Amino acid sequence: MLALQTVSHGIVQVWIAYTSNRGGSFDIWLYRPRDGFDFQLTQGLGAEFSVPYWSPDRRSIAFIGIGNVVHVLDTVSFTVARIDQIEPYTLLDWSPDSRSLAYVKNDRIVIYDTASHRSYSIPETGATDAQWFPSGMELLFASPDSGGVTQLYRIRTDGTERRQITHLTDGPLHDVRISPDGTFALYTSPGASISLISTVDLANGTIYALEGGPLAKNYFPAWSPDSKSIAYSATAYSEPNYYSLIQIDSRTGQDQRTVAVSNCFATPVDWSPDGAKIAYLSGCTVEEFASQLWIVDIREQMPMHVVSGGRITALQWSPGGRKVPKSMFTSLVYRVSFPYPANWRPVSEERYEGVDGFFQVSAISSGDRIADVCSSEAFHPLMPYGSSPRIVPAMIQNQEACFIYPSADQPTEMNNQAALIVRYPSPVQIGDMFYAYFILWADVNHIRQIGARLSFI
Repeated sequence: MLALQTVSHGIVQVWIAYTSNRGGSFDIWLYRPRDGFDFQLTQGLGAEFSVPYWSPDRRSIAFIGIGNVVHVLDTVSFTVARIDQIEPYTLLDWSPDSRSLAYVKNDRIVIYDTASHRSYSIPETGATDAQWFPSGMELLFASPDSGGVTQLYRIRTDGTERRQITHLTDGPLHDVRISPDGTFALYTSPGASISLISTVDLANGTIYALEGGPLAKNYFPAWSPDSKSIAYSATAYSEPNYYSLIQIDSRTGQDQRTVAVSNCFATPVDWSPDGAKIAYLSGCTVEEFASQLWIVDIREQMPMHVVSGGRITALQWSPGGRKVPKSMFTSLVYRVSFPYPANWRPVSEERYEGVDGFFQVSAISSGDRIADVCSSEAFHPLMPYGSSPRIVPAMIQNQEACFIYPSADQPTEMNNQAALIVRYPSPVQIGDMFYAYFILWADVNHIRQIGARLSFI
């Protein structure tokens, strides 16, 4: 798991989270398209219906797992919080600041703060598919009107200013999804046997119908990152089997084209953060269970098979992010070099700080085993990492190392400090003493990113 890095050389690393039982039970797995690295992220927490939902900052993944429990997994510390129990297949939607989840439970829209573990709810009979507008101040959702016809609504997160967007005469609506820019929404209707995709201009309620596939069975619609296109799975038939076309269209239905074909009746689809590729499932057997993950570049339309094994039921590409400018820290005293955010400024020769984090370097002279050195640092009598820190062994530059992650009760004045201890290739002389270990302190959001690029000089 130590290979999970979100930034390298200032470039955001992208992953595909997917649900598979390849390890014996359904769990969340991660695949990195850049180099094909693939590993199991959870152990015994998933279910066949689990859908991974990335937070916008790529720090967390939420999913409904075993026992219908909502799990929130921290991809930095690999800790898991269990926050609620809800119906399978309920949409989970992250707030723009990656702090809160919106979902529907028992005729209420729930807003759950994953940092404070507090929640509140907005009563809304029959509501489904609650999700955030990009402002973070409003929610979109579907709910029946007084005549029982499902409509789209928007409401402020404090439960005020509820407004009806659509005035449909039939329904119901499924798979409601707001566009990334918050200007459009899409939905499917009326059901599973016939599933048509429509979009709505949220400013004026204008509705556009997409042509869809040959059998009017269009499933798993997904917005492109630029909010201009929609990808979906369109079921087709050729004696004796059903299969699906991976199609894309503009949000007003003017530019339909097929970019790939899956041998499954239907498949989830999702866009890469740059909008250039689409991931989908294939490898269906006669039982219609997918066993393969594929990626197609929509420009070249050359599908690539990337993952096989077991059953695969869901997927989601990690969000994109801006490139983070980097500067290089080099210390001839501590004989190390590594990149850090360019907006951080030196407080001293050993410490740099910015509005979003910090780092500090030093060395340890102990000749003990690394396990003992890590334990001594983690469980210092002053408890700088809280009462129950986690020690995670690692290898950095082919040297023994460990990460130390703080527990929830870490003192606030420590500013989320974590640590990385690495054995020097050979002891380094600083002044009159020799030091066997290098130690890096940094905030928990940056310790892994910085440590992964550490080099000895």
